Amino acid sequence: MHKNGIVFFIVFFSLSFAYSVSAQIILATPEKGFEKKVLKVPYAFYNEAYGAAAGFVYGVTGAPQDQTVVVVSAVAGTAGSYALFLLERNIQVPVIKRLFVDTDLVLSQYGDLRVYTSGNPHFPHERAGSNESDEDNYVEGNGSDNFIRLKLKYLLPLGHGKNEIIPTQVLDKGLLKSGEVGGTSWNPLESGRTFLEARAYFRNQKVDSDYLEEDDDKTRAIELSLYRDNTDFPINPSKGSSLRLRFSRDMGWFDSSAPWTVLDAEFSKYVSLGETEKFRQRVLALDVWTADALTWDSSHTEGGNKVFHRPPPYAGASLGGIFRMRGFASSRFHDKAAIYYAAEYRMTPRWNPFDDIGWVKKYLDIAWWQWVPFVEVGRVAPSWSLNDLHSAMKWDVGFGVRAMAKELVVRIDTAVSKEEFGVQMMVGHPFPF
Repeated sequence: MHKNGIVFFIVFFSLSFAYSVSAQIILATPEKGFEKKVLKVPYAFYNEAYGAAAGFVYGVTGAPQDQTVVVVSAVAGTAGSYALFLLERNIQVPVIKRLFVDTDLVLSQYGDLRVYTSGNPHFPHERAGSNESDEDNYVEGNGSDNFIRLKLKYLLPLGHGKNEIIPTQVLDKGLLKSGEVGGTSWNPLESGRTFLEARAYFRNQKVDSDYLEEDDDKTRAIELSLYRDNTDFPINPSKGSSLRLRFSRDMGWFDSSAPWTVLDAEFSKYVSLGETEKFRQRVLALDVWTADALTWDSSHTEGGNKVFHRPPPYAGASLGGIFRMRGFASSRFHDKAAIYYAAEYRMTPRWNPFDDIGWVKKYLDIAWWQWVPFVEVGRVAPSWSLNDLHSAMKWDVGFGVRAMAKELVVRIDTAVSKEEFGVQMMVGHPFPF
């Protein structure tokens, strides 16, 4: 596991609890209907970034509204690393029923933070993070990563979102039984749920290394996007598609490192391959994503220095980590433009070994598990050119084990690339992100 961003252990316990309502749906069973859930989990682990560490997460879903969730988590370790995490999802605005609010707040400090940014004197003529850059071209040291994000989501009165703002989906052992919310037609007037989204995004990432006194990336960005979820079951789709078109802009205000503009688009497609004697469900999941930093070559002079209008490594056209190119470190590659393709074969066996383990059934209630072989290819480039983006592409292959535990999809993906073997643990399927 890599050290960039929020440590996995916070994300795993916190977002896993939140994911069940991230799609603005209420999950129910024929026997019990909807149930409010409370999660209280202490945990401990060891890694290079934290040393020996312990933490606690508390979350509640179904209050104050059936579709909302609030999570608070904290962790600290012997290596001087700590993090505090607050999340809320899908607060419905009382007066404007189609408007929802999401909030994320993270405060973190690391004894050892790795960032693929220029400054390593062993690579004086190479830009860190470029497609052909060396895997050891990074800076590392004490650091922090703090951010707050506030998103507004407005559900348009189209398709399945025309007459039902917050749908209820009924599950049979974790698979959709009734209440599909998309995947019935390509026509957005007839199928799926379409959102207009606006997100304010404030993030500071600092690292103090032997090579740099302090590398400080500050982002104060606004994201505007159109998102159409045309899948039958957003948490675990078996058919349909999803599409997001996004515009991101940092004006360079409020002490931001630099102004920048990025356009990106993502499309996912799901094809049901039906049931078999051994599998309850088989799905081919496909994804393509591309991004272009429009202001990459623009610059201005500040204090006698040339400042390029480029997003930091963790934003913009970036590959590597838990969502795209899982066989590489987080934000391993970043440039003006990027492209990414993925294919997964999601197989859900009829045999569920967890049904026979009493404590697992009581505390985790694993409705199903999946076997998921996958392959990914991608590339970053100094220009958005189909020729450039499809030459000398990076690749990885992997295998994942996923499960629905208490109506939450959790995953452990292993992937191998030419640079390393990675284990990525997260919540939900990797796309759309």
